[in-house]
Amino acid sequence: MRKRVLILGSTGSIGTSALLVARQIPERMQVVGLAAGRRADELARQAEEFGVTHLCLADEGRLCELRGGGRQVFGGATGLVELVEATSPDLVLVAIVGVEGLQPTLRAIELGCDVAVASKEILVMAGEVVMNAAREKNVKILPVDSEHNAIFQCLEGHRGGSEEVRRLIVTASGGPFRTWPREKLVEVTLTDALRHPTWEMGRKITIDSATLFNKGLEMIEARWLFDLPMSKVDVVVHPQSIVHSMVEFVDGSVLAQMSTTDMCFPIQYAVVWPERLPNKLPPLDFPALARLEFEAPRIEDFPALRLAREAGEKGGTLPAVLNGANEVANAAFCAGELSFPGIWRVVEETMALVPHESSQELEVVVSADREARRVAKELTKRG
Repeated sequence: MRKRVLILGSTGSIGTSALLVARQIPERMQVVGLAAGRRADELARQAEEFGVTHLCLADEGRLCELRGGGRQVFGGATGLVELVEATSPDLVLVAIVGVEGLQPTLRAIELGCDVAVASKEILVMAGEVVMNAAREKNVKILPVDSEHNAIFQCLEGHRGGSEEVRRLIVTASGGPFRTWPREKLVEVTLTDALRHPTWEMGRKITIDSATLFNKGLEMIEARWLFDLPMSKVDVVVHPQSIVHSMVEFVDGSVLAQMSTTDMCFPIQYAVVWPERLPNKLPPLDFPALARLEFEAPRIEDFPALRLAREAGEKGGTLPAVLNGANEVANAAFCAGELSFPGIWRVVEETMALVPHESSQELEVVVSADREARRVAKELTKRG
């Protein structure tokens, strides 16, 4: 079966990997729509290559560069939702960083489209809303993050569900500062933080990986994706990034998913699931790997995991507050307005200052996100 796929965030690292997959399996994947933020030139090239006539660009000032040739072009606050409605895809790949992917995701679910989630913020902010909507519409939420895709594969065929699972073990590379002493973290520069030891990713996610907020968000995302309490989600540092995640079952057995570090693998798996297809990725050479290392995360030195667990356990609007504050603090660090440890400080103080609501109704969550960003911006002014 050839799936009609809409890619939201086609010019980012996940989006370009998805298009690479589309080139490799054209008989199984048809790209029917593309959306990007500001890169109009690249979006136009992608549309030309794949024969796509439905496009969306967040930068409304450049929409004119995409028009013509029979294209239907959307923009503005409603553009992504309109693109979903116009393309009627089988699968929507959401690879947009931040809250912007939430509304098109909910609209896709409402229309009965399966959703491949690469934007973890969606489930962090509104996991209960999204997963309840998916169950109601009998829509599949397919994880694209390598860690969650690995867990998804390890759980395949286990009919006992959550009662069989003792814990999910999400692996982390540890980032570029895994071995740095705590007192040296205040000296971290943007250049330092962008040197991820394993993955090539966008700036925001790379900084999140350095602070371990990326892993904290993944903990909350896993809680919703696999319908398990936060107490059953753990993180272990694995510098080689070969084991993408593991599942420990109640009988003590542990299943791990391993593959080369290439996002094309989980993207292809999400597109062709429940099947598997050959690809051009190199197989693992176990003798060459020499050894696989695992260690406990330094939670006191990298408090993102503690804050994420607190947010996930308390629930309601607190995960949205954590996420919104982190986005603001991350951007402030990149702009040279905040120290590296200041990212954790701003998030923790914002979580304490923004009133908590137990509801995860969409309007309540969006309001909490907005307030968190306002408070975090005020806190970043302290440096």
